[in-house]
Amino acid sequence: MDIKAFAFDLDGTLVDSIADLARAANAARADMALAPLAQSTVASYVGDGASSLVARTLADSHAAEYTGTALQKEAMALFDRHYKQGLSIDTTFYPQVQMTLSRLHELGFPLAIVTNKPERYTLPLLRELGVSERFEVVVAGDTLTEKKPSAMPLLHVAQALNISPEEMLMVGDSKNDVLAAHAAGCPVVAVSYGYGSNLDDLGADRVIHHFADLLEFVD
Repeated sequence: MDIKAFAFDLDGTLVDSIADLARAANAARADMALAPLAQSTVASYVGDGASSLVARTLADSHAAEYTGTALQKEAMALFDRHYKQGLSIDTTFYPQVQMTLSRLHELGFPLAIVTNKPERYTLPLLRELGVSERFEVVVAGDTLTEKKPSAMPLLHVAQALNISPEEMLMVGDSKNDVLAAHAAGCPVVAVSYGYGSNLDDLGADRVIHHFADLLEFVD
């Protein structure tokens, strides 16, 4: 691979945020007199953006879709309030992430975030974690008219960085990351430790178990 830039998913790839997401989801459920969900259950509902997460945690079903019902809007408002109050209480970087990002930055590689998490959470979270300056481009779930698995976010980043999609490595943990990369024509690496499943079957160019393994592509 002739890599000139990196694009990263956020939740499940750079940071383990499930404790804070589950706390906010369960606080919203408690406000609506619903029983709490296991953290692992909430994790299985992550990946398609906040509205999808709220619909799924409200119904406790992966098949649930956000259609804007009155109940869903109430749950969304409650989740929004609780999550904004604690974006980074227990959210932590996965091992080797900060060191690897620093090394890539030192080597001169432009770095980008491509997440389905809305901007109202993504930008404050990056600031709270102290890494907002690391990324030249941040595309959240509502930055553009389409989100992953659409190719649009990755094509937008490639254009902003003035490189071809083939020169940008997408790194993520879910099927949406792999599908978006395939649609955009980007090479893609999947991390095995995130919230995704069956990654070996999705057609990533490589599955890595340690974040620092990314340095093999450039050092």
